[in-house]
Amino acid sequence: MATAAGTAKPAAAKSGGAAIDPLDFYAVRAALSDEERLVQESVARLVDTEVLPVIRQCFEQHRFPHELVPKLAELGLLGSSIQGYECAGLNGVSYGLICQELERGDSGIRSFVSVQSSLCMYPIYAFGSEEQKQRYLPRMARGELIGCFGLTEPHGGSDPANMKTHAKRRGGDWVLNGAKMWITNGSIAGLAVVWAMTPDGIRGFLVEKDSPGFAAREIEHKFSLRASVTAGLFFDNVVVPESHVLPGVVGLKGPLSCLTQARYGISWGVIGAAQACLRSLLDYSATRTLFGRPLAANQTIQVRLADMARHITTAQLLALQLGRMKDAGTLQPAHVSLAKWNNCRMALDIARDCRDMLGGAGISAEYPPIRHMLNLESVITYEGTETIHQLTIGRELTGINAF
Repeated sequence: MATAAGTAKPAAAKSGGAAIDPLDFYAVRAALSDEERLVQESVARLVDTEVLPVIRQCFEQHRFPHELVPKLAELGLLGSSIQGYECAGLNGVSYGLICQELERGDSGIRSFVSVQSSLCMYPIYAFGSEEQKQRYLPRMARGELIGCFGLTEPHGGSDPANMKTHAKRRGGDWVLNGAKMWITNGSIAGLAVVWAMTPDGIRGFLVEKDSPGFAAREIEHKFSLRASVTAGLFFDNVVVPESHVLPGVVGLKGPLSCLTQARYGISWGVIGAAQACLRSLLDYSATRTLFGRPLAANQTIQVRLADMARHITTAQLLALQLGRMKDAGTLQPAHVSLAKWNNCRMALDIARDCRDMLGGAGISAEYPPIRHMLNLESVITYEGTETIHQLTIGRELTGINAF
């Protein structure tokens, strides 16, 4: 039976039950703890009141909204999973929910928090000396010091073992030379966590922005992540004291463990982008009249909307289980690869389909799908391309390295 507007009521509503939330079809929120729900609600309010009113203009103007950093810090969103050092000490599911809500606003905002938390604060916390932790982590948690993560290089990012940036000892110091590319936060960061080849293997170096010989140049003319800062980092005989070398790790284990943390957050974050796209389509299709009835009354539209709900729900359940495994200490990098691969593909496909279903309006920034679609073209690439994650799963299944 149809309403006056021509749209059918949800089955649950007709039978007297509560209507199903189209953005949470399996009531994942009900499976969260009280603290996890409080975190999600707090970040959702921040996104609604502070991010969404400015993000379209920031995207159009190619501007990162610096004014949001103190508000992100005030909520405890920077380094939220770290215990102590003025950090919130939240669990892994809470961090995932933070990423999900932030990316509902924009991938650029989630990227900023991911880099600050997972790629900069995490390695200092996991591999740094106590002096390094005390010096940097509280300031980073307060948003007073922004970090960036230097791993990817101009010649390519999928083979970090083939690293050209190198550091050599000179007395009690190290001399760093090389370049990094596609570095989020690069030109606004006061501290760069830089990975370089040494005679002992790959080491992590903490390079402050005023170090002689260090330069960061913003990459302009991007058509993706326009509300995020992306830069190249250049090192010309940069002297790094021994006190600025991460002592707790040598080899690829260090940077790869950081990427696992960041990929985990991405696996949650892209769900928010997909939800934002679906929400906009539900609103549009309910009010757009075509051939005398709402667009939502067409079977093909309903089938496509239903398919989006199916894929978002699958991604939500996958992310929640991933988070529970993380908090239980059973998570492995291959688990994260599967989630990053599945959920990024899901979100990009939904954003593209929503853009298409909007018709001519789909290319307008007035509607969020085109912005999310362009952002997700980067998100599906960074922190490991789709192929890299497929091969990671293949290696896990077969025991054979096909890279």
